[in-house]
Amino acid sequence: MCMLDRRVQILLDEERYRRLEAEARRRRSSVASVVREAIDRLLPSDRAERMAAGRRILEAEPMPVPDPEELRKELDEIRGGGLL
Repeated sequence: MCMLDRRVQILLDEERYRRLEAEARRRRSSVASVVREAIDRLLPSDRAERMAAGRRILEAEPMPVPDPEELRKELDEIRGGGLL
């Protein structure tokens, strides 16, 4: 677990604070942990984004892929028939 070493003070209106408290009660956690999770979801670290992208790739449904020669012909057609 990471060391928490920064303090942030914010002002919230009653409605937002009420929603935070309700969510914290529902989770049986603190308001601060709900705020930290919201920050992590809205502003993920580069590592978290890479991990999520990798999970999406691994969880993707298999798709048909032509054999390499067919694929080469298809790509040549898309590129206007020229060879690279």
